[in-house]
This record gives sequence, C-alpha cells and structure tokens, in this order.
Amino acid sequence: MFTRTESLKEFMRYYPIVTAILFIHIILYALMVVPIFPNLWLMETLAGVNLYIVQGEVWRLVTPIFVHSGFPHMLFNSFSLVLFGPGLERMLGKKRFIILYLATGILANIATLFIQPLTYTHVGSSGSIFGLFGIYIAIVMFRKDLMSRENSRVILTIAVIGLIMTFVQSNINITAHVFGLIAGFLLGVLTFGKGQEMITTFQSISTRNRRYNRGSSPSFSPRFLLFGGIVLLAILGFLSR
Repeated sequence: MFTRTESLKEFMRYYPIVTAILFIHIILYALMVVPIFPNLWLMETLAGVNLYIVQGEVWRLVTPIFVHSGFPHMLFNSFSLVLFGPGLERMLGKKRFIILYLATGILANIATLFIQPLTYTHVGSSGSIFGLFGIYIAIVMFRKDLMSRENSRVILTIAVIGLIMTFVQSNINITAHVFGLIAGFLLGVLTFGKGQEMITTFQSISTRNRRYNRGSSPSFSPRFLLFGGIVLLAILGFLSR
C-alpha cells in the first residue's frame, strides 16, 4: 500500500488527485523562486495570516495547504503525500479523497486561527498530511479488513513518531498537526463507519481479525525495515522548516 512501484505515467493515471496536488506544490514553489514573478507578493497573498483571515481574507484558510516556505519543506511534504496519499485515493475515490484532504487542512487552519495569536503566520500541507494519518488510524480501528497488519503497524508507528517530533522540533505549527490528525480521525470514522452499523459490527470485525491473527508473531523483513527508515526521513523532513 505504501510502496510505489508504478512508472510516472502509471502513477499519474492511477492517482490523478495526488498528482494534481503535487503539481500545485511544484508550480507555486517555482513561482515563488523564479525572479520574473513577484515572489514576495505571492507568499504574502497566499500564506495563512490570522489577522488577515479575521479581516475577511478567508481564502487563507485554504491556500496555505499548497504553499511551502522553502524547497526542503515542499520536497518532503510532497514525498509524504506520494507515500500516503495514493492508498487513500484508491480507497476513497477521487471526489471523497480531495474533499477529505482539503477538509482536514482547513479544519487544522481554523484551529490555528482560534488558538494561535493574530500575528501568527503559517504555510505548508502538514495539517492535511496529518489528516491522512488520522483517516488511516480510523481505518485501522474500524475497518481492519481494509489494511494488512504490516501496513497498520507502519501507519500507527509513523503517526506516533510524527506527534512526538511535532513537540520536539522548533518552528512547527503544533496546532495544525494535532487538529489535522484529530479531524482526519473523526472524518475517517464518519466515512468508513456507518453510524449504528459501525458500532454493532466493530466487535465482530475485531473478533474475526483476532482469530485470524492468533498465534502469529510480528515479523520485520529487511524490506519493511528499509521502508520504515525512508518514511522516518520523510516525517523528519516535512516537520522541518
């Protein structure tokens, strides 16, 4: 699920929404560094600035999701999207994926507006990426049949590492990370759970999976360990500014 084996052409065909978001990342970054464009004006117009949002510039709740503060920031956020976005795009479908991706990022930015001071400025897609983690956690908890045990361990490990590093690294929008994760989890529950049906079937799903997995012990292949190291580098990268 998290290992990419497609060619570039196949990736673009299978995951059009992830591809479109990546292109937006790259295009906006290029516009902000190529000297023929008004780079500073573009950043000042698209960045999330709480004071300006309060004054009516509500687009700043959306545009920071696609804007980054430098090449490493853009690169590692995009790399994280490549790792964790395609699986959900295939599971959710194009329409629901983009709705949830934007919704978690917007909710993270709304939380930033209410919790951080009016002078606070922020950019980056980390809120939406943590939202993806939250959706995956909801799948692990309520739809175990959709993910293998190995993939479940990967996503839970990465989410925990991401939260820990959120409070360790400097210049991090802690509010966006935490509330992006929470928003993703709640929206994931609403998406993959079905109200009362979710509650009544959760116990039977869990019991079936426990019976299936009984007696098996965790195994970590070299490929799994290598992938875990790569993902850890991605987490550290998009947490840096």
